[in-house]
Amino acid sequence: MADSMKKFGAQTATFLSRAKQYTEEQLGTSEKTVFDARFESLVEKADRTKFWTERLLRQTEGLLQPNQGLRAEEFVYQKLDKPKPPRLTESEALGQSMIEAGNDFGPGTNYGSALVKCGATEKKLGEASRDLKTKSMSHYLHQLKNFLDGDMKTITKERRTLLAKRLDLDSCKAKVRKAQSPEKIQQAEADLRVSQSEFDRQYEVTKLLLDGISTASCQSSQSTYEFC
Repeated sequence: MADSMKKFGAQTATFLSRAKQYTEEQLGTSEKTVFDARFESLVEKADRTKFWTERLLRQTEGLLQPNQGLRAEEFVYQKLDKPKPPRLTESEALGQSMIEAGNDFGPGTNYGSALVKCGATEKKLGEASRDLKTKSMSHYLHQLKNFLDGDMKTITKERRTLLAKRLDLDSCKAKVRKAQSPEKIQQAEADLRVSQSEFDRQYEVTKLLLDGISTASCQSSQSTYEFC
């Protein structure tokens, strides 16, 4: 119980310290560590990639399945990891009805023959549409979703951690500047060294992940060509 309370107290103190540092930075009363230009460029590229990937995903899903209800149904089946029951496309359903009508009227009649031929064409169009959707789902959309749920989710998490470490670092720097007695200066400098080490380590981890955006872009390019 005592250990739990101690841990909770330490977490609260850290949260308040970060909040104070962030607020002072926004008010312009505290200095802020600035990332180098290349790192900022990588961050900007990651944000731009995330924005367009989310937009392309939404619009492609809307193109392949305009019906939001059916799109939600497909999403549920994906989450349950269950095969979705086969459903005829509108062209396939129309084609089947035309063929049945043509046979009923008589395939030997002009009208019946026309219905059967048109129905067969409609069914082929529907099958082509189904094939396009299947390939798009398994390649293009799958790649986009994997990127957002995998690489980008990890990058976002590590960037939040980096922000926290950066706030801790700048808070420690402020404490060193404000320290008066030798004992407080010594403690503040020791805390600063630890914070600097943690920040540097997190910075390198985040930078490495951001660099990986280029690899993800190459994979997305390949799946885009397959989609087109």
